[in-house]
Amino acid sequence: SFCFQFIGSIELQIGRKLYFQDIGVSAVDECESPDGAGCSSSDSNEKIPLPRDIIDALMNYDLKLPYSTEFPLPSVIPCLGGCKEAYYCSKSCAEADWRLYHSLLCIGNGSSTSNIEALLKFTEHANETNDIFICAAKAISFTILSYRKLKAAFLEQKEKSDAPNLQKHNLPLLVDAWKPMSMGFKRKWWDCIALPADVDFCDEAEFRTQVKDLALVSLQLLKDAIYDNECAPLFSLEIYGHIIGMFELNNLDLVVASPVEDYFLYINDLPSSQKEEAERITKPFLNALGDDYAISCQGTAFFPLQGCINHSCIPNAKAFKRDEVYMLLIFQITISYIDEDVPYKERQELLADYGFICKCPRCLEEEPQLS
Repeated sequence: SFCFQFIGSIELQIGRKLYFQDIGVSAVDECESPDGAGCSSSDSNEKIPLPRDIIDALMNYDLKLPYSTEFPLPSVIPCLGGCKEAYYCSKSCAEADWRLYHSLLCIGNGSSTSNIEALLKFTEHANETNDIFICAAKAISFTILSYRKLKAAFLEQKEKSDAPNLQKHNLPLLVDAWKPMSMGFKRKWWDCIALPADVDFCDEAEFRTQVKDLALVSLQLLKDAIYDNECAPLFSLEIYGHIIGMFELNNLDLVVASPVEDYFLYINDLPSSQKEEAERITKPFLNALGDDYAISCQGTAFFPLQGCINHSCIPNAKAFKRDEVYMLLIFQITISYIDEDVPYKERQELLADYGFICKCPRCLEEEPQLS
């Protein structure tokens, strides 16, 4: 969803957390839990599992928890193509996502792709290796669909006038379609990806070759699924590498607080008599979740405008999602690409992945002086 919202109901969200626990997927690996005081289960280090039929009842809206209506969530809107992989908070979000890129990447019966089997193979490969390939596929899908829209408008205009032959002008249309993605700083993925701690420097060349080969496999699978001859430049390994590198270098952390935590805190703060009555029902669910009740949803996102903002170890801005933001621009806006609270040497090591040496006022002040 473009709105970054939890959807469905408190019951559904608790049920999903318990379901993923039940199948062995830990929310702790994917999300983050805030420090500080909160609710306490019977033993925060030992979860007490619930029967699967109880979990199913939560997810199927067959079980209602007390005071859950105090936390209304948007209704679940399924994908327009029926893929059962994408869900939205509103029809407008579903339609916008479909129009912008999902119609080409949907694996449902209503998909615009000509080869769903190939798309499934691409998605499976991305999930098993690196889901950054999914981001790259969305960028390419967005560009193809934008190109087709521009082409349709061009042909419509051509019918009304003596417009030039489209065959000679499809590349400018493709460039126009690519413009929203062109803002992000790009380097080929295999050149800019950070060297893992367990890879020795003497093996760096081999590692980067393996990463390039991995991208080539992913690209071929994507070509089999959504290739468009008129957008052929998008499917070169060089361009694919730059698209993935763009996400590698420009992504922002995205954290959405879970309403499940708010719900249990609400129960915890009820007057004693109401709390005792409510906890007869809610306590088993809190005990089953353990500390996972406070886990927020964490991911990454790419915003073209933020991708143009320079780094500083003393940033004067932070990236937030707001409906409207008004700013008086007096100085250059900067954000921090890294944790700016670490020492100078560690900051420079982290920023090496971005291909520059930071010379912000703080780094100049803390830079070791040669005697």
